[in-house]
Amino acid sequence: MSNEWTTEIKPKKKWLDVDLKGIWRYRDLYVMYIKRDIVTKYKQTILGPLWYVIQPIFTTIMYMFVFGGLAGISTDGAPQPLFYMAGIVLWGYFSESFTVSNSVFSTNANVFGKVYFPRLIVPLSGITSSLLKMLIQLVLFIIVYIYYYFTLENHSLSLNWSLLLFPFYIFLIGFHAMSWGLIISSLTTKYRDLKFLVQFGLQLFMYATPVIYPLSAAPEKYRVILELNPLTPIFEAFKYGCLGCGSLNWGGLLYSTIFLCITLFISVIVFTRVERNFMDTI
Repeated sequence: MSNEWTTEIKPKKKWLDVDLKGIWRYRDLYVMYIKRDIVTKYKQTILGPLWYVIQPIFTTIMYMFVFGGLAGISTDGAPQPLFYMAGIVLWGYFSESFTVSNSVFSTNANVFGKVYFPRLIVPLSGITSSLLKMLIQLVLFIIVYIYYYFTLENHSLSLNWSLLLFPFYIFLIGFHAMSWGLIISSLTTKYRDLKFLVQFGLQLFMYATPVIYPLSAAPEKYRVILELNPLTPIFEAFKYGCLGCGSLNWGGLLYSTIFLCITLFISVIVFTRVERNFMDTI
């Protein structure tokens, strides 16, 4: 009898060895992870998926009171609810996608230690499930937008063709979050203190992103620093496309895209290297 193996498992030796075929082969697991993320988050809660709507509403009200009322920060002529909600929708997607990717190893250690499947399925499913939640909040934003558009007199709201790039903006935000999260997740398998620093840093990073203020309202000496943030041109372009404020900076979007390519390449290398022996250190 000839020994013909149906499956052959080989150690990965290359720096960049991404099992793309394996990701496609395990697509059913990818879908299962998406369903799990959506269903289990608010399981056994009274309001359930309504929290996807309640959270941005209360956050918008708080921003209107604190930043629009007490601090008096300009919204570039856009209605405060729309301005803040536009930032909340994008930032919520980035924050949740980053959090999911940031905790890949620690959250799934038990599963990773028992069975094999392409580990990238977990962060990819995370940014996909976060996308579905973001779309629900986007519907709420559209409803509020329509209300202000038809009831507010002498408004400056205007849609323009750049809004067609919205899928590209979401792509950039999702993979920015995933690439940064994978790098942090790989480092926290060895340096546990890093996860506490990241939680604090994520909150501060929001203030370095034009979520609650337009870039034009920032002092000139700080504006250059804010423009180094690869998320800045994305938030500004989205607000420009739907609210008429902000700016569409092609150079900034190109910079954000190049930044993503570099960090995504690094994150995949680091992730594939760490996943081989992370069970020894986690």
